[in-house]
Amino acid sequence: MLNFTNLAIRRGSNQLFRGASFTIDQGNKVGITGANGCGKSSLFALLRHELTADEGGVTMPPRISIAHVAQEIPATNQPAIEYVLDGDAELRDIERKLKRAEQANDGHALAKLHDRLELIDAYTAETRAAKIMQGLGFKTPELKKPVSQFSGGWRMRLNLAQALMCRSDLLLLDEPTNHLDLDAIIWLEQWLLKYPGTLLLVSHDRDFLDRVTDRIVHIENQAIRLYSGNYSDFERQRAEQLAQQQALYEKQQQQVTHLESFIRRFRAKATKAKQAQARIKALERMELVAKAHVDSPFHFSFFKPDKLPAQLMSLDHVVAGYDGKVVLDEVHLSLFAGDRIGLLGRNGAGKSTLVKLLAGELSPLKGKVVSARNLKVGYFAQHQLEQLDPEASPMAHLQRLDPELKEQDIRTYLGGFNFQGDQALEPVAIFSGGEKARLVLALLIFQKPGLLLLDEPTNHLDMDMRLALSLALQDYEGAVVLVSHDRHMLRSVTDRFLLVDSGRIAPFDGSLEDYHQWFLRSSEEKPAKTPQNGDAVPLSKKQQRQQQAQRRRSLQPLKGELKKIEERIEALQGQKGQLELELACPSVYEADQKDRLLGIFAAQSSLNKELGTLEGQWLKLSEELEAMGQEA
Repeated sequence: MLNFTNLAIRRGSNQLFRGASFTIDQGNKVGITGANGCGKSSLFALLRHELTADEGGVTMPPRISIAHVAQEIPATNQPAIEYVLDGDAELRDIERKLKRAEQANDGHALAKLHDRLELIDAYTAETRAAKIMQGLGFKTPELKKPVSQFSGGWRMRLNLAQALMCRSDLLLLDEPTNHLDLDAIIWLEQWLLKYPGTLLLVSHDRDFLDRVTDRIVHIENQAIRLYSGNYSDFERQRAEQLAQQQALYEKQQQQVTHLESFIRRFRAKATKAKQAQARIKALERMELVAKAHVDSPFHFSFFKPDKLPAQLMSLDHVVAGYDGKVVLDEVHLSLFAGDRIGLLGRNGAGKSTLVKLLAGELSPLKGKVVSARNLKVGYFAQHQLEQLDPEASPMAHLQRLDPELKEQDIRTYLGGFNFQGDQALEPVAIFSGGEKARLVLALLIFQKPGLLLLDEPTNHLDMDMRLALSLALQDYEGAVVLVSHDRHMLRSVTDRFLLVDSGRIAPFDGSLEDYHQWFLRSSEEKPAKTPQNGDAVPLSKKQQRQQQAQRRRSLQPLKGELKKIEERIEALQGQKGQLELELACPSVYEADQKDRLLGIFAAQSSLNKELGTLEGQWLKLSEELEAMGQEA
């Protein structure tokens, strides 16, 4: 249990919050929300003892194990899976002690350490680490790849995997979805729902919060309040509170107006002076209710495109890829004014490749890409944040697009993206990722594109900016092609989906929930099938019998492999039992039996590792057989 009592934290002269008292019970999954800079990260720093409260504090259970995602990006040559295994600090500690015990020929210490390895399920650690990495999007050949060979975003995924590998009581996740695609987010949701400890989660992804959390801690106006339920429940409760607050404010303002009117009229009259003084004191004692205030700092809309032909672009028999490797094959696609298309598909399936084709940043290997004459394409991708001039200000970037613009017009426009006052004149180099993303969007919108290509536009954006962007896109007159892991954005902006899978692009007639279920059912080894709303083309009874017979035949090799694994596990269990009998004999611990004892420990360790690997294989095959059996 985490108990926060009369908590107050300042950063310099800025009061983040004060007088905060609330309790988080063991096993709660809590979303931490609030505007940027309100103190969410400071709350995490307090829990990790990196920050001291100015008043009050937090009490936690003794010896609580806390896991968090490291923000530094390592450049080590350590294999990726070994880096992830470092998250299990106790495992690594036991491994170090084992080496020392082996060097000292300390049989009793070795026995205790091997018992501890058994207790913490250490022999399946590598299998568990591999499953976490694969869930976060790493391919099997990449598990042994050096950390330094991954890009910054993938190293952040490794940091997340390392945190998940830790057997923690309290897990702190600060924007874990920023570097993930939709498939990895779906996997992470399932993992967090099964996590037995207490979770504190900072996220601007409302769908993610809805699926994972059962409590919301909201920081606003230097106060912290705990709400029961997920994010949607919190929004409903907060809306009701704001409505009540506004009604109370308006009622009190009527009362204040009445008192002030009485005071002005009768203060100077001797016969009414006493009553006027009483009302002055009543006004002074009155605790004023604040006006409900939920205004967004963002106010912008898309300009109407200068020219908007009916058909914007067409792709015919297009083949695309890199260095001779085909990523997309036989792509046929037409884009029309008013299209609202969301791209779905696994990581690496080719969504970004398609967007680059449409943007003209990638030439097709075969086929034709034809654009309408004078079509302006607005392309947003994360790499464009780094293409901003670090020494130039937001105002300078706008002036380069149109030197005739007046300063006040530029300030007004940038103000809609919350670049207020002197910030419009500050160099981009000091901006956060969110501020850079807002500036790139401002520059893109200013150019009045007829086709918008948005590849993960919500990374680093807070909820207010995401909402403002969604609303602006709903009124946009051009066409939109959107890749996003933010399901709320996909749901509110797009009206049809395309599935990019196995090198092909096809309409996806289901909802995001359908895609969610499709992803959970499918595996990398099996070709993906596109779910449809409505029935598939019916098969004849003969075709159904043939199909079922083929599926039954396909089960036989898996059943044979499963039987072999079961036989090997049984044999190893017998060997393990024999070793345990030898370890139970007192004579093995005598001084002249050290070599024998060490040999038994080495054999036991080897057996346990093989058993862990085989059990992982058995579980995977069993799941495949069960799934295929259900289909059959």
